[in-house]
Amino acid sequence: MPQQETYFEQTADDRRVVVLKTYDQNYAREAFGSMDAAAQAHLWSSLGVDENYEPTDIPTLGSLDSEDFLWEELLDAARESGSILSFFVVNENAGSNSQNLYVSPDWPSAEAYAKSRLASVQ
Repeated sequence: MPQQETYFEQTADDRRVVVLKTYDQNYAREAFGSMDAAAQAHLWSSLGVDENYEPTDIPTLGSLDSEDFLWEELLDAARESGSILSFFVVNENAGSNSQNLYVSPDWPSAEAYAKSRLASVQ
């Protein structure tokens, strides 16, 4: 896996949440595939999908087409320059279990999601 940089790390009880910046599109896609409906809704909102499109031009969040649409929006927003894409992945470690929960093209959205995960523990 290409090098990653830690942008945020915080622990609450036995749960550690980390935000990693990565340029690895495959890793980002894997994290995207692990996102639940709440995480997808958070990403949808952070990308401003409803504000940027007419309702008739986009799939309904949660529909079969919305996942592909959201991934394409994420890719467009993740472009730094030319063909360079960067992603922020939220990873959570609880005990010996580690999982990727969220991926975003921007640091503030990823940090907000990470902090919301920690707040749900406390």
